[in-house]
Amino acid sequence: MTETAANSVTLRFLAAPTDVGHSGSVDAGTVLEWVDKAAYAAAVGWAKSYCVTAYVGNIHFADPVNSGDMVEVEATIVYTGRSSMHIRTVVSSSDPKGGPATMRSQCMVIFVAVGDNGKPIPVKQFEPVTAAEIEQRDHALARIKVRERIVEAMNAQEYTDAGTAERVTLRFMAAPTDVNWGGKVHGGIVMKWIDEAAYVCASRYCGMDTVAVFSGGVRFYRPLLIGHVVEVEARLVYTGTKGMHIAVHVRSGDPKGKELNLTTYCLTVMVARDADGNSVPVSGWVPVSAEDTRLHAHARELLEIRGTAPGNRLPNHLLGQG
Repeated sequence: MTETAANSVTLRFLAAPTDVGHSGSVDAGTVLEWVDKAAYAAAVGWAKSYCVTAYVGNIHFADPVNSGDMVEVEATIVYTGRSSMHIRTVVSSSDPKGGPATMRSQCMVIFVAVGDNGKPIPVKQFEPVTAAEIEQRDHALARIKVRERIVEAMNAQEYTDAGTAERVTLRFMAAPTDVNWGGKVHGGIVMKWIDEAAYVCASRYCGMDTVAVFSGGVRFYRPLLIGHVVEVEARLVYTGTKGMHIAVHVRSGDPKGKELNLTTYCLTVMVARDADGNSVPVSGWVPVSAEDTRLHAHARELLEIRGTAPGNRLPNHLLGQG
């Protein structure tokens, strides 16, 4: 780990063969695990206290990371609230024998500092100085309203058995190896589970290998405990020209009881790939039930909301539509 500035931390390491997943390169879930670790290091270094992941948003996956690549994950605090830290993370990789690093993904992670009682505590305020720091701060501030609209739209939805789209559910127990520094399940591990469930759902729908190109609205509602039963449900809600939009809910509970509580929710976009690794079109999904139609419209609404964020735009298949 390298401290590049008072508000920034960079992790450097080689991508291992064990990091390679079903796609033949490093899966999005593993990249998200790296992102969460780097952001956690930056948050704890700034707050000088234990911190928890609150939100991960607007994660775009560009070119893949391959086994043997030299990986850099830079996490930089760009804005602070009373107890929150907004952390911009950038994942880059390169040939360890030489050559320039290429950006593979970037996103915003929000951590909250908590005290011994688990309640939020104030953090030192970050004051941007350079033009680049001010620009990043302004982007973070602009995204707050966008994020609030996304969370409001996602919270308003209900998912029941009335939906007819492709759906899969993974069930298992949270293992001791999933633990974070606070004794709970690591946020990055949860995001890896989300990626795995989205992969199964999307691949079953299209009958091809798929990879994540975007994940957004990853909101952590409550901690997930070691030893609890975990249920990760992934459901297709929308298809674009190539992208399959998968809503994923993570629930958990004591195995001695029957109740499972929502811990995490997000929406992931998967694309199908051919034998050469190129993205290919998929058959469009047509809503059948009233719930299908509602969730289909919800996915389009999220695309439109995200299109208003700085640097974003509507996807090509929605441009020019009324």
